[in-house]
Amino acid sequence: MEKLAIDGGPKAMAHAFGTGKKWGYPELKEILDVFDSGAYYRYGGSKVIAFEKAFARAYGVRHAVASTSGTAAIHVALGMLNPEPGSEIITGPITDLGSIVPILYQQCVPVFADTDPQTFCMDPKEIKRLITSRTAAIMVIHLFGNPCDMDAVMKIAREHKLPVIEDCSQAHYTRYKERLCGTIGDIGAFSLQASKHITTGEGGMTITNRKALAERGALFSDKGWARGGWGPRAYEFLGLNYRMTELQGAVGCGQIGKLEWVTSMRNRNGDLLTQLIGDAPGIRPQKVTKGGKHTYWLYGMAVQPDAKYTPQEFAAALSAEGLGAGVGYIGAPIFRCAAALWNKQTFGKSQLPFTLPGVREIEYDESMCPRTQELLNRMITLPMSEFFDERDIEAMAMAIRKVADGLSTERKGKS
Repeated sequence: MEKLAIDGGPKAMAHAFGTGKKWGYPELKEILDVFDSGAYYRYGGSKVIAFEKAFARAYGVRHAVASTSGTAAIHVALGMLNPEPGSEIITGPITDLGSIVPILYQQCVPVFADTDPQTFCMDPKEIKRLITSRTAAIMVIHLFGNPCDMDAVMKIAREHKLPVIEDCSQAHYTRYKERLCGTIGDIGAFSLQASKHITTGEGGMTITNRKALAERGALFSDKGWARGGWGPRAYEFLGLNYRMTELQGAVGCGQIGKLEWVTSMRNRNGDLLTQLIGDAPGIRPQKVTKGGKHTYWLYGMAVQPDAKYTPQEFAAALSAEGLGAGVGYIGAPIFRCAAALWNKQTFGKSQLPFTLPGVREIEYDESMCPRTQELLNRMITLPMSEFFDERDIEAMAMAIRKVADGLSTERKGKS
């Protein structure tokens, strides 16, 4: 057996990964149009509106509302629903805080459904268990590009007459039973941050088929300003300035045409890697949800509880082979990462929304989502890209198998 690089052996990754640029001449052409027009603001410009229309067409929906970030896109989604203060929003514990901040700013209480340890996504049974008379919505997180079990989620939502928001920040053009994630629930929210499948640097998009929601979302992202309404200024309700700029919209117009290619390449690469490492000892790749098609924003796996090595040992050895690996992703469920949740440090000393009348006491402690913490303790994440080719994926698989085999046997010459 070949000596591990961490023990002084040769690296498995002997070549550099395939690389490419997310932006190119299509984006530059659109940007130059903005410079030539002199219209940099969405009202008076054309690029943001064109991007919204193109995004809606790509997903086969009627309406899209552009915004400044993925966090803003989720806030727009909640602004569309306008839940009562003190309401509960059920969501997932493995996510960025950007998914949770809008809930708190709308004076609602996040409630976290534990994770399916196979798919790494929210467990529908846990969602159902958490529903109370104060539940206002379900917000699913499609993690790493793997869709949630949307049949089960939508069945629960219909039974309880609850709207569903899909957080597709990591799941652009991800399919579930021939439908695109973001179009199955009532509202889909997307991040266009630099690391995402397509990007405007920063930016977000919120989609829906419901006209009333779209109209309210557009107002919400523009301070509630009903332009051309009554009086010199007509602000119909409390909103924020989440307007996307024309330069971002221009880049989006160039990016949207690449969406299907980007996601199909990532799907091909991730599925091939799973095929090549399926029997490597001690690890288990993230299971693709039945009926789903993974788009691999990241490639996730878990070190098995009975493995002969720890996740830290595996990641260190893999990195030594030339394949950078992360351990634990966010480290702990998001509610244990954020003082706004575990210590209720929100608005001044008020602890709002947790101190609103009628809000039940929720402690964001270790007893909440125990399966999630156990999974995160064993989780490994690897890079994935549309620019990787088959040779790159084979080299990744070789490194993974070499490390898994090497750490599972007695290592001679270990320093």
